[in-house]
Amino acid sequence: MARVDFIQTLHASTKRNYVQRVVDHDKAACAAVARQFGADYWDGERQYGYGGYRYDGRWRPVAERLARHYGLTAGDRVLDVGCGKGFLLHELTQVVPGLEIAGLDISAYGVANAKEEVRPFLEVGDCRRLPYADGAFDCVISLGTLHNLPIEGVFQALAEMERVGRGPRKYFMVESYRDEQEKTNLLYWQLTCLSFHSPESWAWIADQAGYTGDHGFIFFE
Repeated sequence: MARVDFIQTLHASTKRNYVQRVVDHDKAACAAVARQFGADYWDGERQYGYGGYRYDGRWRPVAERLARHYGLTAGDRVLDVGCGKGFLLHELTQVVPGLEIAGLDISAYGVANAKEEVRPFLEVGDCRRLPYADGAFDCVISLGTLHNLPIEGVFQALAEMERVGRGPRKYFMVESYRDEQEKTNLLYWQLTCLSFHSPESWAWIADQAGYTGDHGFIFFE
């Protein structure tokens, strides 16, 4: 299992005032709204989530890196676990014409408001119980989703990713921290996390779950 970074550069391009996040608003109340993963989370005010999650092409470089790293080619079947509005899947189809895609997300709002081109390939569901056959996909990815589960759910989701994927082309990315400052920043900023772990602990969890793919992290520097 290797650690691979596809997204930290994109993540770091957004400037965040961590302390102000907990000064300006009732953080607990905002988190309760965010964890509904509805309209407020995706397209409402910033204190509830993205503050408007719209397609702007930012996922194209990530898709290019993923496709290159995993050698994706036409006819490969790719699953995005926690696909949101499907922006990354759309970019993957542009980078690799002929790719077969599927996406699953807990948010009915996210799927209903997904990018039109990929919406028919997305469905609402729980990543702890993936509705796909064993070995159904050539590549399985999950970016920014598993940390939203309690620890028992993380084990279940990783085991499910392992089950539905063929071979080693699997990847998950979660929020993490390398020191006390990054841990504090993460706690200030996050709205939906239930699992907070260091990179070493995430790697241990994945290993214990029988997961054999790659993993990566974003840090709140």
